[in-house]
Amino acid sequence: MTLISVSALLIRFFIGGSAVVVSTVIGKKLGEKAGGIFAAFPAVYLAALLTASIDFRGEALISYSILLSKGAVIGMVINIVIAIVAGYLLPRRGWKQGLMYVLVFWFMLSSFVVMITANV
Repeated sequence: MTLISVSALLIRFFIGGSAVVVSTVIGKKLGEKAGGIFAAFPAVYLAALLTASIDFRGEALISYSILLSKGAVIGMVINIVIAIVAGYLLPRRGWKQGLMYVLVFWFMLSSFVVMITANV
């Protein structure tokens, strides 16, 4: 596991948090669909990619960026699956029970993917 500097973590926190605030404001102004589209913007991935140059140089930066990008693709696919499951469960189970089921499903799916990809 690689160490990440505090400054890189703070930048990631600020960019990711700003993306949440912006998508919330857009959702309130333009409606839930527009807010959801902006919420899907991969701000955390972009922040991680941008701040990688703080902690890595040369070949290590390239290797880390490739590893990060592969993980982001897997994460985005999981997000699509979770959005589909949430779209199915929330109207049928209500938001409390549906959210609980979605979170449990997300945890199980993510854990399964981590176990499969840990040796790759």
